Amino acid sequence: MAKPHVVVIPYPAQGHVIPILELAQRLVQQGIRVTFVNTEFNHKLVTSNWLDKDSFGGVMQMVPISDGLEPWEDRSDLCKLTLSIMQTMPHKLEELIETINKEESSKVSCVIADDCMAWAIQVAKKMGIGSAAFWPASVATLASIFSFQKLIDDGIINEKGIPLKDHTIQLSEAMPPIKSENLAWACFMDVATIEASFQLVKEAEEAYRLTEWFICNSTTDLEAAAFSMYSQLRPIGPLLASNRLADQAGHFWQEDPTCLTWLDQQQPCSVIYIAFGSFTIFDQTQFEELALGLELSNRPFLWVVRPGMTKETTTSYPDGYTERVGSRGRIVSWAPQQKVLAHPSVACFMSHCGWNSTLEGVTNGLPFLCWPYFADQFHNETYICDMWKTGLRMAKDDTGIITRGEIKSKLEELLSGETYKLKALDIKEKVTSSVIEGGCSHKNLSNFIEWVKER
Repeated sequence: MAKPHVVVIPYPAQGHVIPILELAQRLVQQGIRVTFVNTEFNHKLVTSNWLDKDSFGGVMQMVPISDGLEPWEDRSDLCKLTLSIMQTMPHKLEELIETINKEESSKVSCVIADDCMAWAIQVAKKMGIGSAAFWPASVATLASIFSFQKLIDDGIINEKGIPLKDHTIQLSEAMPPIKSENLAWACFMDVATIEASFQLVKEAEEAYRLTEWFICNSTTDLEAAAFSMYSQLRPIGPLLASNRLADQAGHFWQEDPTCLTWLDQQQPCSVIYIAFGSFTIFDQTQFEELALGLELSNRPFLWVVRPGMTKETTTSYPDGYTERVGSRGRIVSWAPQQKVLAHPSVACFMSHCGWNSTLEGVTNGLPFLCWPYFADQFHNETYICDMWKTGLRMAKDDTGIITRGEIKSKLEELLSGETYKLKALDIKEKVTSSVIEGGCSHKNLSNFIEWVKER
């Protein structure tokens, strides 16, 4: 009997690729064949950094298809990328599935698509194949997406998704409030990108009604109110990097493991870990204020400064900075984050509050200093600071800068006592229990895998 064969397709961004690739590896562990589809551009990044691509013995294939852009075109232009994807990739995916299906023993039985690639659900429906949608971010963010028609009806956004007024939206009493300007699709600087992103939102809402399973990288222990709004959503998370069969799987940049040796030399619960994900960009003034704030803290710190993190062509530190901080500060271009956060010397996590980073911090019982940049990160900051009470937000000054003094002050407040740490450890215990046998997420994932096997 042929193994069930699943095509898995993420949205082409770092924070989307990593959790759905973790899901794909769970399927492989259960004897399910997987074809994992990246855009050609991301396929090269992922396969060049994956140290053990042959660990699946041919059961998982990594396959590229075109996003419609030329290799040299700028994929940080999200409007251009989004429109090109929607125009090019549905046909390319259909062609790929037709090619796979020519071999009787390997026919595709199911498509699992990131809900930001909801057109893939339409392709599956057209081809008579089962489908499941996967949501890699917070369910609070998904709830705001599913509520877009109500937001239009209430005059908060127009038909193209653009906010019409400053408004704080709260979908239920127990849900984090969100400003209209921070809606996931509306936080871009230009109207064209907002409109293109809103097109994805409308398709994502439609996929919710079409797909047979809608699984989410979250847990009811973190988002009970959001899950209660939509009974069809099934929590299967957190899907954690530590469970991967292969290190570096899904990463766009090469990790620097030497920072773990540096962490080994630090005192327990002493190090500030600073990382802002794959999208955050600072101007030079803000970058220098952050650097000087870390210096003023007088604590050891591990800081991830990825290539392209500042608007300037080269990232410059304040004069004499590296000499002054010396071995107290370690700066790397990309870190093995899950291993860093699990290290006993790490005291707290200064984060952009992306959902993967949020889950990794939560499952390691760490307090947060929140510095959201865009999209769902503002929802997640509200969870951390106001709902779970495991972290602090930072205030900008009149010029829109988070100053060195603010950074120093909030670090001292966060680490001065046990308040935030104890709350973080309490939530860690609840969340980790959901993914072990008998937990809600574990049961849902097991049921989902059985459904896939029966296709």
